[in-house]
Amino acid sequence: MSYQWNANLYQQKHAFVAEYGSSLIEWLAPQPHEHILDLGCGTGELTEQIRQSGAEVIGVDRSAEMIHQAKRQYPHVSFFVMDAAQLSDLPQFEAIFSNAALHWMLEAGTVVQQMYKHLKPGGRLVVELGGKGNIRQVISAVNQQRIRDEYPPIDISQQWFFPSIGEYSTMLENAGFQVQLARHFPRKTPLQDAENGIADWIKMFGQTWLKDIPEHQHPAFLQSVQKILYPVLFEEGTWYADYQRLRIIAVKENT
Repeated sequence: MSYQWNANLYQQKHAFVAEYGSSLIEWLAPQPHEHILDLGCGTGELTEQIRQSGAEVIGVDRSAEMIHQAKRQYPHVSFFVMDAAQLSDLPQFEAIFSNAALHWMLEAGTVVQQMYKHLKPGGRLVVELGGKGNIRQVISAVNQQRIRDEYPPIDISQQWFFPSIGEYSTMLENAGFQVQLARHFPRKTPLQDAENGIADWIKMFGQTWLKDIPEHQHPAFLQSVQKILYPVLFEEGTWYADYQRLRIIAVKENT
């Protein structure tokens, strides 16, 4: 799937991605001089936070738009445009960190193998991604409106991989990791725009759902989706996204 990221919109209206990722850095507990890979680094805010711990960090992302923005903001950090399924030019690291990125990588098994390959023996993997049931209500509302407007329902498996604890832990263990901690939890996430929070979220993260709808119909379609979601995802003047998150710490066993 080809996805066109708008780095400015991402930072302006979806800064919560990096803000929630800050608590994941506590799980990472980076140490001075450790070599760490930030996989799917986006615009680099968390990469910079890891660097401030004294670690030597590299950020990679498939999106050239995101990497361009990251380099502009943090010129002293090493950033590269790179597909997580093909990390062959990178060395091994003491730790690999990834926040809100792995669920975009549909070659999940290959990515897990690459992460294993690029960790030193005893190295740790600290990741958060969308888990099973992530944004279920948003997807349901979009599909309700698409069917009403005589469009086929979307198939999220063509865009995202939202695994259960068992599914992802098994994938890691099969690659050679030892899973030390796994947590699946709801995180009802407030969106910035009080009027068009869901519409903005879809334009940022679900743009492929609109591709077969004429552009002039997008505003009406998005408002109809918001109307469906109003009773369940709008509370006290704030729109929320119904996130389900999966956090895992795993270690590459010494071989």
